[in-house]
Amino acid sequence: MNYTYIVTCSDGSLYTGWTNDLERRIQAHNSGRGAKYTKSRRPVALAYYEEFSTKEEAMRREWEIKHMTRQEKMRMISAFEG
Repeated sequence: MNYTYIVTCSDGSLYTGWTNDLERRIQAHNSGRGAKYTKSRRPVALAYYEEFSTKEEAMRREWEIKHMTRQEKMRMISAFEG
């Protein structure tokens, strides 16, 4: 399984990425081995994710989400938590 995810960083910002191991990726972000962006914004918390059968689908969705406004992302997260 492949995942597109959004984490909330300690400064309130959002980071979007994709992975094939969601739990391991969140641990990597929180240990400073994730992305450069999240390294100085730890800890991060998983706020949203979607599952895909292929890496390409997950990467395409990551691109789409990264081009959304913060408000659009926050609506997605709220509906996900809902």
